[in-house]
Amino acid sequence: MQSAALLHPPCQLHGANHRARHRHHAFSASHASPRRVHAPARCQGRLNVSEDATLDRRLLLSASAAFGLLVAGGAPLPAKAAECALSTAPSGIAFCDTREGTGKEPAKGSLIRCHYRGRLASNNAVFDSSYERGRPLTFKVGAGEVIQGWDKGILGTEGIPAMKEGGKRTLVIPPELAYGARGAGRGLIPPGATLIFDVELLGRK
Repeated sequence: MQSAALLHPPCQLHGANHRARHRHHAFSASHASPRRVHAPARCQGRLNVSEDATLDRRLLLSASAAFGLLVAGGAPLPAKAAECALSTAPSGIAFCDTREGTGKEPAKGSLIRCHYRGRLASNNAVFDSSYERGRPLTFKVGAGEVIQGWDKGILGTEGIPAMKEGGKRTLVIPPELAYGARGAGRGLIPPGATLIFDVELLGRK
């Protein structure tokens, strides 16, 4: 499995791939992590993955067909996409908590640490995991360092409650809030991919 360079906190790719060629971000270039594609420094928190970088810190979850959730185009999600009943927010993000946190909710702009596992909703294949690397992802939540789906799914918005420290949440993120029509990680995340992230909020840095 390639490292998670993409997930430098999930950020949007728009132009990030081009700029990434001129800047190297250790976080997301070589992995499919939640950080934006190796983009400018301000995008490091997001799946900081350049077209040539590996996916680093990225997380996403998939929904279960049993819950009737569909990926783009009407295709059913993998049967084992989530271990809890998913709810869908107006933004298109599907979410559910496998463990309720008991700590504080992170404030926008705060530096937090998360463990995560990222999967493709199309086939449930894991494209990145901080657990396997033994190193959680650290980023400023809500600062555009990761893909939008991560910021929204962790801070809470549009029907999604904020996560609390110690909590675990599965997020099914549509392409427009992930890597869009360009994809990321040199094919690890194909264009228009819906992503599934299993995110564990460890706490603030």
